[in-house]
Amino acid sequence: MLLMNGSSRENGNTARLAQIVLEGIAHQQIYMKDFSITPIIDKRHDPEGFTPVADDYEKIIRLVREHDILIFATPIYWYGMSGQMKLFIDRWSQSLRDPHFSFKEEMKSKKAFVVAVGGDDPYIKGLPLIQQFQYIFQFVGLTYIGYLIGQGNAPDEILSDQRALSEAKYWNKIFRSL
Repeated sequence: MLLMNGSSRENGNTARLAQIVLEGIAHQQIYMKDFSITPIIDKRHDPEGFTPVADDYEKIIRLVREHDILIFATPIYWYGMSGQMKLFIDRWSQSLRDPHFSFKEEMKSKKAFVVAVGGDDPYIKGLPLIQQFQYIFQFVGLTYIGYLIGQGNAPDEILSDQRALSEAKYWNKIFRSL
């Protein structure tokens, strides 16, 4: 299980909620902020394809390829995923053209889950973000297993969201059975 945290704040509300989901479950966690990911230069339709980029994208995609369950955790920034998470997903276009492996074939064997936390009515305003992830997962063949939205803005505010905490414990039971 790989937890990819797109927050720019370590141990923030997103991380806290994801930790409750994964409490007692073996997993690897990375913070996207600790990696340098260059924005994509779109060469999907160029005959020569993408040119190599000197950044950390390949390190993260290697981790993705090693895990069967992928958890995308992101604060809801301006009603979407964090910029660092979006940069990473944008670069999937490069993996789709990589001749060294079949990205879509590998993704078909994996499951994906989303944890999102926001402060401005996230149970409603966070739904387009969840839908965006669903479309992304569908496009690459990832099996979407669900999502968890929580409400929190200031540090540790998520710990007051009883609905999110209850759902996190529910998902913890589900993940223990996978």
